[in-house]
Formats: sequence, structure tokens, C-alpha cells
Amino acid sequence: MSGSGAPGPGAAPCRFAHYFVLCGIDAESGLEPDELAGENFDQSPLRRTFKSKVLAHYPQNIEWNPFDQDAVNMLCMPKGLSFRTQADNRDPQLHSFIITREDGSRTYGFVLTFYEEVTSKQICTAMQTLYQMHNAEQYSSVCASSSCSMDSLASSIDEGDATSLAKLQRYNSYDISRDTLYVSKCICLITPLPFMQACKKFLIQLYKAVTSQQPPPLPLESYIHNILYEVPLPPPGRSLKFYGVYEPIICQRPGPNELPLSDYPLREVFELLGLENLVQVFTCVLLEMQILLYSQDYQRLMTVAEGITTLLFPFQWQHVYVPILPASLLHFLDAPVPYLMGLQSKEGTDRSKLELPQEANLCFVDIDNHFIELPEEFPQFPNKLEFIQEISEVLLQFGIPPEGNLHCSDSATKLKNLVLSDLVNDKKNGNIPSNTLNMYELLKGNETIARLQALAKRTGVTMEKMAITTPLTEKEKDGKLSCEELELRDYKLNVQLREVFANRFTQMFADYEAFVIQAAPDLESWLTNREQMQNFDKASFLSDQPEPYLPFLSHFIETQMFATFIDNKIISQWEEKDPFLRVFDSRIEKIRLYNVRAPALRTSNYQKCSTLKEAAQSIEQRLMKIDHTAIHPHLLDMKIGQGKYEQGFFPKLQSDVLATGPTNNNRWASRSTNTQRRKDRLRQHSEHIGLDNDLREKYMQEARSLGKNLRQPKLSDLSPAVIAQTNWKFVEGLLKECRMKTKRMLVEKMGHEAVELGHGEANITGLEENTLIASLCDLLERIWSHGLQVKQGNPQGGQRNKGKSALWSHLLQYQEREEKQEHGAESPVAVGPERRKSDTGITLPTLRVSLIQDMRHVQNMSEIKTDVGRARAWIRLSLEKKLLSQHLKQLLSNQALAKKLYKRYAFLRCEEEREQFLYHLLSLNAVDYFCFTSVFTTIMIPYRSVIIPIKKLSNAITTSNPWICVSGELGDTGVMQIPKNHLEMTFECQNLGKLTTVQIGHDNSGLLAKWLVDCVMVRNEITGHTYKFPCGRWLGKGVDDGSLERILIGELVSSTSDEELGKQCRTPPQQKSPTVTRRLSITSLTGKNTKPNAGQIQEGIGEAVNNIVKHFHKPEKERGSLTILLCGENGLVAALEQLFHHGFKSARIFHKNVFIWDFIEKAVAYFETSDQIGDNEEALLLQRSSCKTFCHYVNAINTAPRNIGKDGKFQILVCLGTRDHLLSQWIPLLAECPPITRMYEENALLRDRMTVNSLIRVLQTLQDFNIILEGSLIKGVDV
Repeated sequence: MSGSGAPGPGAAPCRFAHYFVLCGIDAESGLEPDELAGENFDQSPLRRTFKSKVLAHYPQNIEWNPFDQDAVNMLCMPKGLSFRTQADNRDPQLHSFIITREDGSRTYGFVLTFYEEVTSKQICTAMQTLYQMHNAEQYSSVCASSSCSMDSLASSIDEGDATSLAKLQRYNSYDISRDTLYVSKCICLITPLPFMQACKKFLIQLYKAVTSQQPPPLPLESYIHNILYEVPLPPPGRSLKFYGVYEPIICQRPGPNELPLSDYPLREVFELLGLENLVQVFTCVLLEMQILLYSQDYQRLMTVAEGITTLLFPFQWQHVYVPILPASLLHFLDAPVPYLMGLQSKEGTDRSKLELPQEANLCFVDIDNHFIELPEEFPQFPNKLEFIQEISEVLLQFGIPPEGNLHCSDSATKLKNLVLSDLVNDKKNGNIPSNTLNMYELLKGNETIARLQALAKRTGVTMEKMAITTPLTEKEKDGKLSCEELELRDYKLNVQLREVFANRFTQMFADYEAFVIQAAPDLESWLTNREQMQNFDKASFLSDQPEPYLPFLSHFIETQMFATFIDNKIISQWEEKDPFLRVFDSRIEKIRLYNVRAPALRTSNYQKCSTLKEAAQSIEQRLMKIDHTAIHPHLLDMKIGQGKYEQGFFPKLQSDVLATGPTNNNRWASRSTNTQRRKDRLRQHSEHIGLDNDLREKYMQEARSLGKNLRQPKLSDLSPAVIAQTNWKFVEGLLKECRMKTKRMLVEKMGHEAVELGHGEANITGLEENTLIASLCDLLERIWSHGLQVKQGNPQGGQRNKGKSALWSHLLQYQEREEKQEHGAESPVAVGPERRKSDTGITLPTLRVSLIQDMRHVQNMSEIKTDVGRARAWIRLSLEKKLLSQHLKQLLSNQALAKKLYKRYAFLRCEEEREQFLYHLLSLNAVDYFCFTSVFTTIMIPYRSVIIPIKKLSNAITTSNPWICVSGELGDTGVMQIPKNHLEMTFECQNLGKLTTVQIGHDNSGLLAKWLVDCVMVRNEITGHTYKFPCGRWLGKGVDDGSLERILIGELVSSTSDEELGKQCRTPPQQKSPTVTRRLSITSLTGKNTKPNAGQIQEGIGEAVNNIVKHFHKPEKERGSLTILLCGENGLVAALEQLFHHGFKSARIFHKNVFIWDFIEKAVAYFETSDQIGDNEEALLLQRSSCKTFCHYVNAINTAPRNIGKDGKFQILVCLGTRDHLLSQWIPLLAECPPITRMYEENALLRDRMTVNSLIRVLQTLQDFNIILEGSLIKGVDV
């Protein structure tokens, strides 16, 4: 932002100003209506806009900053020419503008618009003719209806009732014989740096010279020549004095280690928006949303835009930046990229009349009315409360109320009355009135501060006591602050506020360097592979941050401004550092020195800015002690008698003397040594240095991938061809962004194979996944709003509601059409595979695939109140069901609807790109997302369950009363009775999340009570996720292990298409629950069980324990289900069961099955009796207490009011032993007790001392973890 133009030969780039421009009416071409400005002809001629023209600019051209005539004309007079009569207000107005070149470098313009009497007879006659035509039309329309046009209403608003024709004509008339006609003209300085105050003073003095009764001391050419050619840029860290027409002007430039130059008064920004609003808008800018500023006053748009982007340091806004959007460029509002634009509101128009193509991601800032509309769901800035408190303390030091100062815009209409003297004294803009002291008294009871302090107290944030000092000098008490003093206050306030903001980032990113990945050996190879490389270790960075910061940071590190910041850091290995980066890094160094790498950097404790005083002092010293003085304006070698002075008219300047500068004025140029010049060049964009142009060009296009390829609209050329090309760039940009986003989502999700492919560490956190999905939702909204016909109303009739979603609106209209057809004929619905057949022939009915049905699910969710929210929920649901691409394809297949809703150039009507886009989305089907289930945790969801018995060996239906209880990560259903003689049931309950276990049982009543269940299937009827809970065991007394209830562990069943994709992507499958054969205990149905050998058993236990350890080493949000690791197919229970089965004497004693639990009970009986007899051996106390707890746990399981079989009891014992870290004490007890010799062979693993010792060591690795068991596993067992 503080960049000078790119250096040309010699000293040219060191000039203070590049051009002086004069715009106004072209007497030759006369009155040309400005169609582009979009004004209508119902308006009275004085209120219409006419084409303006650049009348003169000096010098003709500068090679390093070519003059762009159209852009300058458009920005100097964004509304074209305006006319006034002597009855109207003709106060001069100041505004500024910015031109961002395609490479991102900027030039600033400062404009003073004033009114000059029209001397051309033909223009006055033309205006009179326009009036006669207009009045004739008005007359006929007024006769037709007594209401008058909106516009005449606005002009006669003071009179209240404006219907009478006489009044209409009086206010809206121009009579050549009676009225004097005035037309707007503007003078403008174009400069490389934003020296707003200095340029403002220079232009005001120039204007005074034109309007004062005395001619100026020298011809105007002398002053203009002086500022163009003889006033240098102040060197960094220095101040400069040069001369206007009447008095000297001072400007200063920050030193190399200070914050970059910013001359727009932040005081005004805080007064216009209020502190709270400003922090919210600032957060939206950081997260690269679309920001639209709205005000009647151009200068306000510019002040707010520049103010907010200044506060971003060390980051820089990377997207479209047009603080003043000329009326002819309104089509840019449907740009599907982040933007920061300013739109001038017309007098008397209401926000509700403003039709914007996209509002889903829009932050709308109505500056004049102190009001902002925010996008839904965006994270808050970290430590927001303390941050606001700290800023308000700075504001109060300067007497500015934190809630903003509405008196600076009592009503938007008063803006027109900003008189020039007010602009000089700045009273209107909320400067301190003379009774400053009363102001302070008033602020002590300030409600915002009181509210903040109360809130802070409640949240437990400690605040320092606020001392409001009264920084008033004697001089100030005596009278008004002088202009210079006001200016100095503004400078000091600016720098102190910016220090507070910069300090936040210095604290938040103090460690950023540790996470930058420097992978390339040289710049060339880095640029070539830029897209494939990971530059920043996001996952590790986030895992290192305080929890409260994560929602914000996880979004922020995905932005383009952060990516560019990291790129600049990497490039700085090979090239000179970007100035922003240099200043930022030096600040981090300073923190390090003071803190000596204190752990404080990692906490979320708020650390206030400590450099406020020094920052203000350095500016004050520069302004008090002037370092350089420029040459005085002097007489030039001019022709006599030309351009004579005429009060109120800007003279025709002699162009030959202004075309070139003095030949040998290199007095200050030589000062710009090579190093200085190199720094200036650097200031351009560090990306544009030292590489051959082809590579640089490729870099510009490719590396700054997203949204960057259209950084700025070209303001000058507005031919249809250029507009079409701009839109084409948008389409290409959107497609590329879609490719990058889907690729990133896949890479992050696929884990191991991604690492093999060289994509760095791929472990995605739930938080990061959520961020990626949110940015996909945002991308889809932007695609759906590109080229949208704005006039499209809400299909439901109501007016445009806040946060209107283009995607949802399209879906609703599609739904409406489909439902009409459905009433006519049954519409075809895609159907999945016929029915899920199991070997028993009992199945889950197929869930039909229907876009409309998924919409209805979302419409039934009362928790979601807005269209944007509904669109996001629908995207999440479709993504989870792996139907996103298919649904959108179906939506777009209705071409008639797409044509009705979208302009020809819209992304959705570019066929090839649209196909590619759907293909990229299709790739997301390769991975499982739970982005709907895990976000909408409180909604009611219908589930369907089916119990599948093994018919060959048992009756299909039991005569007893069966029941079922389904549990998931978010809760369980409680016990539900299954209707008699039914195997299938549906039930509705609050979202259970991913399903984990099913408990199934019956009461053993009736003749055919015994029941052999193969598995239970449960399906979420909204997302279609189906879970299989294998069982393969009997339920019933006197059969198998006599269990009347079993706990089954679930696995997600993938549909056929997923399975094929799964094979390709090699993601390890989720662990299944115990297989039938394993669960059939020793006496399997087949009797041909292949038993694992000792080595395999030990390996199995090691693997199971290892998986649990790994589980706890993952961040909490990514851990998945512990139940599966304990009770699943390869879980700890299964592994220990294999150990206990090894060498177990399984011969049937009296034709009864023997189970491990029988051995456990025998051991307990032994411990209890041996304990009573009293152990004569030197038994350790520890061993005795272990025996005690073991007996206690086994008895608690045996007496639990549940009908659990013997194998089920063993599972509970292992789970409780793991939870309470007792397994490693119990195993040696069991290995030593006498019953083991009766029940186990000699070679059993349990009787082998070495095996037992190594097992104890393995189990001890679980000691450190806090294991929490799922309720369903140990329900009813009280220990």
C-alpha cells in the first residue's frame, strides 16, 4: 500500500505527484447523456448525469505509470457531470480514489469537485429544451395521477406536500432568462503514495486561489509545475515541507521499521461504524468474504475501505478492491470472488431496493446509517472482548465514543452541506468540540464501556481499571484546536490504533515461522511446483493453538492473504524481504527478546500492546522537526497575456510549461542512491523481481491460484467483448478453485495413501474438515450466484430475506416445477438396487434416491431459520449421502429453468466447465463424510431396524417379547419393545450420531423362546447410512452360553458403488465387529474351527493394545470409536479371549459346555475361601487387595440385573479391568491360582511364566490413559 510507482530511469519515481488532471464538460460535444451511469429519464434534467471528459492532464504520460484516461475520468466523476442552478447547494466536495493495476500495485487520486458557471450559450439552450420536454411529460403524468415522481419528491422534500404542479415546476425548473446554470468540474492529483492530508490542502488552496477576489501571488501554473516536478517524495522515516498557494504543507513517511504509510483518518472510520461493528467487518475482511460498503459520500467509502485494509497488517487484501464502484461497473457485483467494493447510494433510496445477486456470503456495510448486515455463521475474532476493550481505551484517550458518533451523519441528506470551511476545520467529521472536558465526563458513564466491563467480569476476564486521562494542554483549553494540532492528534490516534491491531497478529502468529515448510532448493523449482507443494503445516500449527482461537484460525489459514504471506516468507530466502514481512518479522524478534521464548506465547491470555507511546512519539518528532524542504514555487517562462485571471473560473493552463519538468533539477534525485532505488522497486510487488518474464507470468497466473487471476476489473475499457472476457476469467477461476478444493478435501481425508503420494502429513482434524466443507458450501454459493438474473424474485412470494441463497432459490424453483409434474404424473425417481437381500431373504426396503426428498428433510428441520442455512444443510446431506454431484446434475438437467434464472455468460450455462465441475464433485464420493450427522446433532431422525435370524437352524420368530436398544456416539434410544411377530420396526429419536452398539434381548417367555440371530441392520432414513451389527449367537436359556441379551458392535455397510471406489483408494476399512465364528466360542456350529497358534495370539494382543494407544495419541476430535477397539473383531476382548482359550480343556464334562467364565468363577471361589482360611505365606498386601477387587468385580457382574451370558460377562470384566487399569494385576493372580491346573493343559499360554510377564508389560502401557466406556457396555453393573 505504501508503494511508490515502479522506478523508471533517473529520479522520476521519487516525485510526490505523478499527474495533475482537470475533468469537466467538453464544450465541443455539449450535453451527452451518460447511459452507462444507469440514470433514468424520468428524472428532471438537472438531476440526470451527463458524460464528463478529461479536459487536460500534465504531464502527457509517464512510462512507469501510464495515464489511463477512461479510468481517471470515471473515478474523478463517478456519476458523470452534474448541473446546478443558483438555487442549489454548490459546495465543493473532496474525495479520493485508488487505481489498482493488474500486478496489484496502486496509485492514489485526490479530487476536489466544484461548480463553475456555464458560459456556453448552446449548453444553456439545450438544458432549457430538455426541461420543456420533461415538463410536458410530467404534466401529462401528474394529470393522470396526482402522485409525483420519487425524484421530484426528494427535491421538494423540505416542503412536505409536493404534489402541486406549481411547486413541481418551481423546484424542477430551469429558465434561461431567470436562472444561472452551473456545471461540476474537478481538479485532481494522482500520486504514488496516499498522502491524503497534504493533497487535500494543496487542492483546497488551489481552489481558493480560483474563487478569491485577488489573483494568486503567482500564476497557477507555477504551483502545479512545482508539485509535479520539484517536490520529491519524503524519504522513509523523514518529513518534508513544500508550498501551496498560500501556506506551507507538511507530510511525513514512516521509517523502514514502522507500520506502512496510512493517511486516512481512522478516527472517522470508528465514528462512522462504531467499534463493535468495525471489529465484525474487520473479521469478515480477514476471512475474505464479500464486503460491500454503501454510502452517499465517496470519501466515506474510501476512508472506510482504506482504514480497514490498513488494519490488516501484516496481511494484504488479495482480491478485487474497488472502494468506489462507478455506476457503469455495477455488473461487477455478481463477481463470484471475494471483493471489497464501495457503492454510492442514491439519495432517498432504501437498502431494501438494492438488488444484489449474491447475499449468502455478503457483509453489507451501510455507513451513513451506522448499520451492518453480516453473513451467517462466521467465527469471532480471538479474544474479541479484551480486544474491543483495549481499542476503546485508546479511543477514549482521544475523546471518541466507542459506539461511534452518529452526530457526524444526523441524516444522510445533510451530507450535501459539508461546506469547504468545514472540510478544512473538520468540525463536522466529529472532531473534538471546544468543551472537551465535558466530553470526558460524559464518556465516564459510557454504556458500551460499562457493557463491555460487565461482560468481561462475567466471562472471568480480568480488566485493568480504566483511567481516562484528559490529555488537554493549556493551549487547547484556551480555544479551538488549530488545524495542525487536530492533524497531529489524528496521526497519533491512527498509529496507536494500528499498533493495537498489529500487536494482535504479532501475538497470534509469533510462532508462524516454525510451521513454514521450506521444501524447494531454489526459487525456480519452487515457482514451478508451487501448486503441488504444501507451504505451511496447518494441522501442526492448529494443534499448537489455544482452543478458543481454533474456529477463527482454521478458517483464516485457508485464505489467499495468508497463503500470499507465507509465499512471501518462502521467497524471502532468495530475494529481498517484502516490506510488510520485514517489519512483522522484526516485531516477532522483539517479542522473543523480551519473552525469552516464554510459554506465554502458547496461551490465550490477552497481552496488550506496549508500544503505543513510542509509535506516537516518532510521528510527533517528524512533524515537529522538518527534515527536508522542497523548492519554492517560482515564475515560469510563460507567454504573457494567456490564461488571465477571472474569478470563479479555473483558467486554461499553458500546457507547454507543464508538459516537462526542469532539465537539471537533480538536487534531490541524486540522494536516491542505488539502495534506495532498490527498496523502491521492492515496494512494487516482491513477486515481480529477478525472474525471467515467462516464468513470472506463469507464476502470476498459476501460483496465486484462487480468485487472483482476476485481481482487478479493468476500469477503462467497457466494451461487451471485455466484459465477456472478464466473465470468462471468472468461470475459469471458479473451475480451478473447485478442482483445488475437491483435491484438498480428498487428500486430507484419505490419510495414509496421501502421505505415500507425497502430500505431506495428512491427518485432518474435525475442525479442519469442517472448514473445508464450509468453504465448499461458499464456493457453490458463489458459482450459483454468478450471472444470476437479479430480478428473479423469491419463488415463495415474500421479499428478499436476509442471506438470500442463490442455490436454495434454484432448488425451490426446481422443487415447485417437479411437484407440479408429480401431481400430473408420477415423476421418475432414481432407485437404488432392488432390495438388500440377505441369505435369509429378510431385507431393508430400498431407500429411494430423490433430490426433492432430501430437500424436504432439510425443510422439516425447524432449527434452520434461513435460506443460506438450508442450502448448506442440503449440501452437507448430499455430500454425506455421496449424491452431491448426482443431485446437482439433476438440478441442472432442467435447462429451461437454468435459462430462465441465468444470463448466457453464467458459469452454470458454460457446458464444458459445468461437466468438469460435476466431475470434480463426483471424486468426493471416494471418501466417507459425516458432515451432516456430526453438525446437526439435535434434530429428530427416523431410523429403521431389521433383525435377521438364521432360519436354517432356528425359528424365524420368537414367541417371547424381544427388545432392542440402539446406541451411537451422541446417545441411545433406551429399551424399545419390538412388536410381536415382527422383525422390522421404524422409530424416531434425536440424532444418535454414528451408531456404535445395539443391545438385543428377550424375556424367554413362550414355547419357542430360543432364537438364533444372524445380525441386526439399522439405517438412518435421512442420510441412508446403514449399520450391520453381527451376532451369530443364540439368545435363550439352556442354549449356547445361556444369554438372554447380547451387546453387538456395529460396522457401516458401504453400498456397492462405494466398495468399488474403496478398492481403488485403498483406505483401510473400519474394524468390523466380532465375526460369527469367533463368537461361537469353543463349541462352534461347524466344529471345524481353526485355532490360532501361540505366536498369533500374542501378536493379536499386542496389536489390540497398540490400537488403543494410537487412539489416545490422536487429537480428541479425530479419535473415532473406542468401543470397536475394545469389543470389535480385532479388539482387546477378542484377543484376550483367544489367550484364555489356548490350552483350555474343552472336553464336555457331563455333556455341558465349559466357558472361560466358569474358570473365572472357580478362581473367585478359590480366592474367597483361601482368604478366609488365612494365607500363611508371606502374601503381599498388594496381592490381597488385587484378589479383593477381582472378586468384587466378578460378583458385581454376576449379580447385575441383566440376563447376560457367560461370554458377555467376560467382555464386561475385560472392559472394566481396562477402564480401571486392573488387568495387569488380575492376570498374574489367575495364572497362579490352583484351578488353572485342572482346567488348562500344560502347554497353555496362561501357564507359561514368560508369556504372562510379557503380557503384563503390554497391558501396563494402558495405565496412563483415561478410558471412558460407552454406557451400553456396562449398563447395570455397579462397581
